[in-house]
Amino acid sequence: MKFETTTVERRWIWYDVGNSAFTMLAATLLPIFFHTLAGDAGVSETDYLAYWAYATSAVTILVAILGPMLGALSDLRGVKIRLFAGSVLVGAVSCVLLGFAVHWLWFLLVFALSKTAYQLSLVVYDSMLCDVTTAERMDEVSAKGYAWGYIGSCVPFIAAVAIYVLYAMLGVLPMVAAAALGCGITALWWLGWTVPLCRVYQQTHYTAPGAHPVREGLRNLGGIFRELTANPKALWFLVAFFFFIDGVYTIIDMATSYGTSLGLDTVGLLVALLVTQVVAFPSALIFGRLSRRVRSEWLIVVCIAAYFAVTVYAAFMTHLYQFWILAVVVGIFQGSIQSLSRSYFAKIIPQDRSGEYFGIYDIFGKGASFTGTLLVGLVTQLSGSQNIGVGVLSVMFPIGLIFFLLSVRTHD
Repeated sequence: MKFETTTVERRWIWYDVGNSAFTMLAATLLPIFFHTLAGDAGVSETDYLAYWAYATSAVTILVAILGPMLGALSDLRGVKIRLFAGSVLVGAVSCVLLGFAVHWLWFLLVFALSKTAYQLSLVVYDSMLCDVTTAERMDEVSAKGYAWGYIGSCVPFIAAVAIYVLYAMLGVLPMVAAAALGCGITALWWLGWTVPLCRVYQQTHYTAPGAHPVREGLRNLGGIFRELTANPKALWFLVAFFFFIDGVYTIIDMATSYGTSLGLDTVGLLVALLVTQVVAFPSALIFGRLSRRVRSEWLIVVCIAAYFAVTVYAAFMTHLYQFWILAVVVGIFQGSIQSLSRSYFAKIIPQDRSGEYFGIYDIFGKGASFTGTLLVGLVTQLSGSQNIGVGVLSVMFPIGLIFFLLSVRTHD
């Protein structure tokens, strides 16, 4: 049977098309622009990778602190869409400003602001899944979001890469102009796909505000941690998610900077990552359809095992063709593990408090990302080897698998 999406489901999916452009920019061109700025200032290759890792880790700390508070407030009636739109606006405007930063330190600071706002918008956006569809449709709707996000992000990415080529290979544009145009195109694309969702979204699950809504929202947030002890299925999943999503997010955040630090051709890296997006599109859709016949829990297990193999492989990577192989395999499982994790969690939490719970979800997810990027940075500097720094991530996946199986075996 063909899966037909409703108008609100479709426009929710469209936001993934918009925000994924920023993900691509942050994972590909921004590390390259930063590499140029840092190199001009005399920053070494290992310090360049470490500083980028530290900046990414700082973002995860900020989001881990602000995300749950934002999520708790978003559960109040009529508040979710305003917090969502505000986060997107701050992220897009700072993305534009990022293109005009000419010193590596200012570049890192503006990058941190833009990515923090982007991640906060996702806290609210993910919780909207409970409002835009039903539990039976969540796996496929979530998968379609990631799938169309991957393929949709290719449009501004290709434009940004073309501009980068004019700078790097042809010398037609200075780097500042290339960065400004690339960031500006990405920000406009992001905003353009946000507006349709803002126009149709209705918050159907919410808590009624009291006399002091902010204070009550934060008080409720504290209660969730106590509630989780009575909901071991959700608790074990969150612990598992912390470990297995660590490697996923860190690979996304560090792929280009890792390849660049190894001295691999930057244009080749960008094309390989474009291949990742193209491969991820059908793969996420296939895993979404498989969820009709195979329990999503077992599909997540397959993805965890695949990512363990990816991180082991990455530890021995030295050539561009190996990066291409890595890009294809990552594309097969990247969107699938993210979309299935999002919908799995959405089905095991109270629907009227999805914002609060996805705020906690974000703590575990971004906390993992902080651990992963910080670990890569520290191990790289201590060992003097980028391969060892990335390879250390592999230990996270077996641990995550053990806790995930505990969640699966726990009854609601």
